[in-house]
This record gives sequence, C-alpha cells and structure tokens, in this order.
Amino acid sequence: MPSAGVSVEFAGLTKRFGSLTAVDDLTFTVEPGRVTGFLGPNGAGKTTTMRMLLGLVRPTAGTATIGGRAYAELDDPLAVVGAALEATDVHPGRTGRDHLRTIAAAAGIPDARVDELLELTGIPAFARKRAGGYSTGMKQRLALAQSLLGDPRLLVLDEPANGLDPEGIRWLRGFLRHLSHDQGKTVLVSSHLLQEVEQTVDDVVIIANGTLVRQGPMADLGGEPGAVVRTSDPAALARELGEVTCEPQDDGTLLVHSTDLQAIGDAALAAGLPVWELRRREADLEALFFELTEGRNRNLGEAV
Repeated sequence: MPSAGVSVEFAGLTKRFGSLTAVDDLTFTVEPGRVTGFLGPNGAGKTTTMRMLLGLVRPTAGTATIGGRAYAELDDPLAVVGAALEATDVHPGRTGRDHLRTIAAAAGIPDARVDELLELTGIPAFARKRAGGYSTGMKQRLALAQSLLGDPRLLVLDEPANGLDPEGIRWLRGFLRHLSHDQGKTVLVSSHLLQEVEQTVDDVVIIANGTLVRQGPMADLGGEPGAVVRTSDPAALARELGEVTCEPQDDGTLLVHSTDLQAIGDAALAAGLPVWELRRREADLEALFFELTEGRNRNLGEAV
C-alpha cells in the first residue's frame, strides 16, 4: 500500500552567508497529493531552501518542517523523504542495480524493491550496465529510483528533467502525477523549464532574491479566465458583445473576459465579422514568471 503524503511547511525561513541573504523570511506550504513547482531565477535561493528542508544547511532563522517535524527529528527518514538534488553520483565501475542494492541493503530494504523501481523508472535494460556509460538522462532516472527506495511520503526533486529527452520528459510528467494524484504523495520539484512545469504541476511557488513573490494553484496564476479573438474589426466585436469586458491587445487580438466561446462566435456572426482565431486564454506561466522576477534577482550562481 503506497504511503500517503505529508504536509511541508516553511515558516520565516532565512539563511545568511555573511553579508549575503540567500533566503529571506520564506513562508509557504506544500500540500499532499499535489505536485508543487518551486521556481525562481538562478541565485533565487531554491537549492538553499531545499537543503535547509533536508537538514543539509542550518537556517539562520525560521523553520522547515515535514509533518510538523524537522528532518533531523524523523524516526525513519527514508520512509518519509526521498530526495534527488542532483543526478546521482555513482561509481563509474558499478552497475545501476548494484548501486541501488548497496543503498537498499544499508537501509534494510529488500532487493525486490530495487528491481521494482528499475522497472518503474524505465531503466531495466541499463540496470546491469556500468554507470560510467550512463547518459545524463539515465543518471536522472537512477537518482529518481534511489529517492523512491523507502517508498517515501515526500519527494524533493531539484531539476529532475535535466538531461531527459522529450520522451523522458513526457514520462516524468506522467510519473510525478501518478505519485501525487494516484498515490497521494507530496511532490516538491524545482525547475527552470517553465513550459514543462506548466503542464506538470498543480501549485506554483515563485521566489526571487530569496523572497516569496507569488504562490497559488497553477490554474489561478494566469489571471481571470477569458478568450482570445482575432477578427477584422476588434472594436466592432467589442461593441456587439455589449456589457462583456473586452481589451484590445498589442498583437491585434481582442481579450474577452468570458469563456463562452459559442456566444462570442455568435456575436461575431451577428456583426458580420470573420473570426480568424477564437480560443480560451490559457495561463501563461512564462510571462508571469518574468513579470514577477525581472530585475528583482541578483546575478548569482544557483549554488545559493
């Protein structure tokens, strides 16, 4: 029976390295049964935040807790948290299967679990090959398998799609949603691949300069629902739509604050206007990301 997820809470989390504040009074919650995307420019403080959650970096102030407890207080960490902060560092002469078996043996986990995860992560054909010949994508899959050894309630993944080909990214998207939606696990994933995040996550947390700038469900971040229309005379269509709010856009389209595409099409027909494009307005995570973070983040490496 899969382990249910666990809530993760960051409260006033702060980390200073001398005069540099890498993370500044960060507060947000990661809910079970959902994939939360943790986004920010290079140097925003994502990796430092994750390291504080996992007890690898000591906070200057505030707390990061898993089910109300700090990582160091967990009785059985492998059964609660699985983490992959970078592609697994494997001895090049050791096979992927032997690498996982060694870690599993130390934790009292049976070899059957190793073989199960090799199948789940799609690397059984590579399991008996030496890791020195693995591609970056294969190392990413091995890191994911390693993070799942203890059937954890929480997964913390830093840029898990790095090195994956399009098929691998599509597989990862479905796999993470299966772990969260079907098994109820909590998934926290950082990424710079905004279009991929847009198709994968349920919730988004965006930080810049170590500070929270926006959080919420992915479905709510694109603004008020609406429709985009391209026609020969946007102003005439706006008049025909009457009390419905319409906004002309710089690209010549009309933003209509309604999701009733049939009513919009009927209004265009009544006005004798051709419709060259009519679609629902989707959330634009990339536009939102740059609007919120541009000019706010210092030029630092992702080490912080």
